Amino acid sequence: MRHARDTDLPLTVDRTASTGLGEQLVRQIRELVARGVLRPGDPLPSSRALAARLGISRGTVTAAWDVLAGEGYLVADRGATRITPHLEMRRGTGPVARAVATTAEAHRARPSGPAPGGDAAASPRVGQHSTPTSPRPGMPVARIPALTTSPAPPSPRTARRSAARPEVIDLRPGKSAITSLDTPAWRGAWRDAASGVATGRTLRTDLRDHLADYLRLNRGIVRSPEDILVTAGVRDGLQLALRVLGLARGRRLRVAVENPGYPALRRVVRALGHIALPVGVDEHGLVPEQLPSGRWGGAGRWDVAPAPDAIVLTPGHQYPLGGTMPVTRRMELLAWAREHGALVLEDDYDSELRHSAQPLPALGALDTARDTVVTLGSFAKVLGSSVGVGHLVAPDSLLPDLERTRAELGSPVSLIAQEALARFMDTGEFQRHTARMRRSFRRRRSLLSDVLGDLPHVSVLPMAGGAHAVLAVPDETAAIERARRRGVLVGALGEYWTGQGRAGGERGGAAASSTEAEAEAGRGVDERGGVVLGLTAPDRDVERGARLLREVLGEP
Repeated sequence: MRHARDTDLPLTVDRTASTGLGEQLVRQIRELVARGVLRPGDPLPSSRALAARLGISRGTVTAAWDVLAGEGYLVADRGATRITPHLEMRRGTGPVARAVATTAEAHRARPSGPAPGGDAAASPRVGQHSTPTSPRPGMPVARIPALTTSPAPPSPRTARRSAARPEVIDLRPGKSAITSLDTPAWRGAWRDAASGVATGRTLRTDLRDHLADYLRLNRGIVRSPEDILVTAGVRDGLQLALRVLGLARGRRLRVAVENPGYPALRRVVRALGHIALPVGVDEHGLVPEQLPSGRWGGAGRWDVAPAPDAIVLTPGHQYPLGGTMPVTRRMELLAWAREHGALVLEDDYDSELRHSAQPLPALGALDTARDTVVTLGSFAKVLGSSVGVGHLVAPDSLLPDLERTRAELGSPVSLIAQEALARFMDTGEFQRHTARMRRSFRRRRSLLSDVLGDLPHVSVLPMAGGAHAVLAVPDETAAIERARRRGVLVGALGEYWTGQGRAGGERGGAAASSTEAEAEAGRGVDERGGVVLGLTAPDRDVERGARLLREVLGEP
């Protein structure tokens, strides 16, 4: 009998899907276990062989295997990665084993079709899972989501038809994996972290010690390691801070957000039941003058709109337009926030990727009284979103409640991910990798400017750094559609606006504003449309995509 290591398992990846490649593998292995295709003790294909067969990086496979190992599905045994041998024998001792048993029984009762209520989208993202723990008495056992069956191998006719289609180049922001992280140093950090967590031989230096040094030396924020919370990224930190602030004020919060701004942060505000108030930006970022002040507005009227409880902004590198907030405006914003009792939530976006000049200190570095600014950070643009590790620094008055809430809810960041990043930083490899990424993004941005910069009616917005680029174009919709037909996927600048802040009204499916003040927010920025390009794709894809875009955007 041939074993799984010798057989091509029915594993596939879809590069056009919104789900990451590693997460696709994680979900498919879970389903194969639940269906009984993979049984306890079965070996899996080697990461090298599977990566070669699927045409993906080996690091993507090993990251997926690490997630499954952390969940209890896999173990490393005599040089091979296997399904945990005693998975079914440990029924009732952990959520993974019980979930497998529950799903297996459900499939025996219903031989065909997915289990009702299955939700593939509910699966945790690769690198953002929690280490499994024994369920509390009476806690309902979570079932493994029933996933869509992997597609059958294509017929020769379908294969010929697919070969005739042009190769898709995905330049949408956040869609490409950071393949340059697939290095011996990073793989070694993950391997040692997994072994250390399993055996209790972790580093003496906690990740928060390294984060404290990073924030002090790179962002100008001087805080002790005990003042830093490890998060799963900016969105995780944002919802934690808003949850605590909402409980403290006992009502729905009014949260000012940049317009245009990062849609995911806006969705966090609304998902928690709070009110998102779009505030306009210019070439220097958020405009404090547009914040409701609740005071005399001049011209015979009062500006009686309640001031926001919190402000969410990206002062170091406004997303997506790329402006940097100068010190004078930062001080003005902090003075406004203190006067109105508002909390400033700083998304320190792309701070480590500023390549045209030295990065400015974080806004939190100016909060010397430690009473106004929450600094949220993530390493997603350097390490990739699959790693899922970030940090939060908060005012002294808010910190105890944040720590208590985090302890009650539990941390979504695996110990293996934290330990791996700590080891990566401890050896100095993180700093070297960051420098390489900074050079890489600078090179790709220069390439875009060289290829597209002389096109009439098209301009590459100037930016001091970051992992994306914005092209201003006369007709956003037409440009994106023509690019799609040529096999290049790009993002729409209109998706970053909310309300009626753009000429032409609602963009990108964002919820329309219900007030005239919200409708006016954001006017004054370039009213033309634009396309947003991610720079995390390989050099070859960026170059080919740029040349195809030149042909597309040069069309009359």
